[in-house]
Amino acid sequence: MFASESQRWYTLVIFIVLGWLLYLLSPILTPFVVSAMLAYLGDPLVDRLEARKIQRGVGVSLVFLLILSLLLLLAVVILPQLETQISKLLREIPEYIEWTKTTLIPWFNERFGNYINFADVGQIQNLLSENWKEAGGTILGLLGTVSESGITLLGWAANMVLIPVLTFYLLRDWDGLIAGIHALLPRSIEPTVSGLARESDEMLGAFLRGQILVMAGLSIIYTSGLMLVGLDFALLIGLFAGLVSFVPYLGLIIGILFAGIASIMQFKGIDMLHWVVLVFIVGQLIEGMFLTPKLVGDRIGMHPVAVIFAIMAGGQLYGFFGILLALPVASVVMVLVRHALLRYRASGLYHGNQPISEFMADKD
Repeated sequence: MFASESQRWYTLVIFIVLGWLLYLLSPILTPFVVSAMLAYLGDPLVDRLEARKIQRGVGVSLVFLLILSLLLLLAVVILPQLETQISKLLREIPEYIEWTKTTLIPWFNERFGNYINFADVGQIQNLLSENWKEAGGTILGLLGTVSESGITLLGWAANMVLIPVLTFYLLRDWDGLIAGIHALLPRSIEPTVSGLARESDEMLGAFLRGQILVMAGLSIIYTSGLMLVGLDFALLIGLFAGLVSFVPYLGLIIGILFAGIASIMQFKGIDMLHWVVLVFIVGQLIEGMFLTPKLVGDRIGMHPVAVIFAIMAGGQLYGFFGILLALPVASVVMVLVRHALLRYRASGLYHGNQPISEFMADKD
């Protein structure tokens, strides 16, 4: 009993110290976490190439080039387009406010009663008109501030270099690192820890690999559909709706809401609204009938509420580093909770023939 309690306190102290160290080191750990996630996503592809008699070094190089190409495509093609659409949105906000005040609100009040006060809308318009130029220059101002800080700029540059280098080496040595960690486990707990690790890997792998592909597919569908409709902010809205689609129906609701408002403002009416709604309905049907069943299946086991809470908690505790680490930690925690529930339901405490003190003292 004493040894068991000592082990528990020792484990608790280790977790507290690790959490404290992660908190202190979180500003510099981001590139390592990003690289580890990229290597984790790429390792199955390398293993498949190895199964086809391709040397691991060659397979790592091919997968690394694929990942690097996708990241460069994102940085070179998509980000400038997003910045352009955001700038355009900020420039046109005063015009949208004016149209809302002179056309939309009178139409609404005429049919549903005078619920909206013109004075309040006028105050909002004046506030935005006075500050939209400043808001539009926020990104440039931020970049200017960063440029003035040599240390920050150097940190960004170092991360841009570090992430590809770290990803390559982690991808190359991934199997060896996993085997090394496995070899360090005490033999008495190795079967339990290995089983929990396999379950965590299955859950996390299903979510990261499958759901990322689903989000990318929905982003492409939404963006392409909104472009066909002629919406000016198709890329901005389509990407955002696709990225939040890891929560069922959230991408659909947010996409219809934002795209619907943008359509009404751009086309000065509801003539194109039904096409906007159709885009998201088609995307949802494709996601439900093909993307999720084929790419994710029923292997996730992570409730959407748990996903949202994990991301928000990680961001609150550790910032951007915590957001990156949230889902891996949440997947492990959920596996441990599931394992604890199974142990509890198989125990005498659950069946009413074991005191709680004995249950707490039992070893796995």
